[in-house]
Amino acid sequence: MRIFLFILTFFALTIIATPLLAQQSPVPIKRIPMKHHAVVKDTIRIDTLARPPKVPLSGQKDIGDVLSKLFHSKETPAVDTITSKPEISIAPAIGYTLLSKFALVLSGNAIFKTAPQSRISTVIASTSYTQNKQFTLPIQTNIWSKDNNYNFVGEYMYYKYPQSSYGLGSNSNIKNVDPMDYSYLKFYQTVLRRVSGNLYMGLGYIFDSHWNISDKGNTNGTPDDYAAYGKRSHTVASGLTLNMVLDSRDNGINPMKGGYAALQYRDNYEFFGSSTPWRSLIVDIRKYFRIPENSDNVLALWNYDWVVLSGRPEYLDLPSTQWDSNTATGRGYIQGRFRGAQMIYAEAEYRFKITHNGLLGGVVFLNGESFSAAPGTGLQSIQPGYGPGLRLKLNKTSNTNITIDYGFGRQGSNGLFIDIGEAF
Repeated sequence: MRIFLFILTFFALTIIATPLLAQQSPVPIKRIPMKHHAVVKDTIRIDTLARPPKVPLSGQKDIGDVLSKLFHSKETPAVDTITSKPEISIAPAIGYTLLSKFALVLSGNAIFKTAPQSRISTVIASTSYTQNKQFTLPIQTNIWSKDNNYNFVGEYMYYKYPQSSYGLGSNSNIKNVDPMDYSYLKFYQTVLRRVSGNLYMGLGYIFDSHWNISDKGNTNGTPDDYAAYGKRSHTVASGLTLNMVLDSRDNGINPMKGGYAALQYRDNYEFFGSSTPWRSLIVDIRKYFRIPENSDNVLALWNYDWVVLSGRPEYLDLPSTQWDSNTATGRGYIQGRFRGAQMIYAEAEYRFKITHNGLLGGVVFLNGESFSAAPGTGLQSIQPGYGPGLRLKLNKTSNTNITIDYGFGRQGSNGLFIDIGEAF
């Protein structure tokens, strides 16, 4: 109970202290870990502001400036030239990691406006298939009404997804590998309504279905937590969400200042088709400071708490590392490394320029996560992750970087993470 009171108090204080400036919704990012049954995922993130962020462009360089000297390609349309006619981009790629091996990736996005003064709407899709027979098809939509009073946010995914589990709680041992396989369908739809300034509130419907679930048990012969928790071949979580979002960031892709606070309360019902009834709360708070104040260097802070309030979710619906909406928590660990009924997470990252023209930058980051095991149990040890990273400017107007991070965690966990857009 003390944890919940602390979360809600911190959330309320953040809202009171944060000025109402600009609202936008980040699109989830995917990552490419390099150890412990890693998976390849494509990544795209699109800014939803009606105008480009106010960043100094004089003397700044990005990859397009470098390539323009070699190729004569059509320029990316300026934000104020985007109309109701969608601007469509498609990009094929090949990826590789030591354990995922080769992956074929095809990604695309469309950006448009529903009216001249509306914010930019986006539709983003990608698909990938790895040599380890992992298939993903995520689609994200972010549609603004003509007067910006309504924001329709959707997330739809199909995964054919072999992925190992390592047990419950943050004290779980990385040697307790339980190879799992399943298919996963995700359907999230939220409607947000402007309440005041740039404070939005709304309702959503949320649906998660896992089927053809199988596992082999812990490969080292120890008892596995999945069996103890309760094996199921098919599970469904279906219910409603209450949402509140307040955003004062100057740029949702790569903020230089401001803050972000979001709250999602989820209630799953058996009469909606859920395997079991349960309730959860997600609190997402971020703050950005220029340090030194007159520089482009940024200290970014993030608190992400995902807790089960009541009931007993199915095993694959429990809070887990990198199963947040951005798949961004826990750099230094493989997705799904830690799992439990309560998740408390914090991260700090310092972002700095390496070259004066902004083409190359760097970061150092430190995070910590603590999980309980099954519902009703207490939080366990804090597991740290840390590491350095490089930034290569992809687009100087939107301040978008290609991010290359190498993360380290405990028990020999480490890996490479390659994204487009910052982790938070």
